[in-house]
Amino acid sequence: MEFCDECGSMMQTQGDKWVCTKCDFEKLRDSAKEAAMVTTQSQEASEVIESQGGTEGLPTTDANCPNCENDTAYWYMQQIRSADESETRFFVCTECEHKWREDDH
Repeated sequence: MEFCDECGSMMQTQGDKWVCTKCDFEKLRDSAKEAAMVTTQSQEASEVIESQGGTEGLPTTDANCPNCENDTAYWYMQQIRSADESETRFFVCTECEHKWREDDH
């Protein structure tokens, strides 16, 4: 990946040149420098971490399910807005597996 010297945008290859998609700045490609670049295509998938999903291992709390009135739910926190916003707490009913957010009413 190459970034424009003029505006900082990501550049694309066109033949023997790098061309900025924003300001049209051009510079010649350097094959030695490009050989040292790491791309997602050249990375090996030697370590794959799979999500277990589901509710296994989640903590439980007292919370009334709006779907079935059960009083116990699994809960977890997730960042769904920008980084300067607080996380949102999600609940999953232990009986019917209905999912809701803390701020849902």
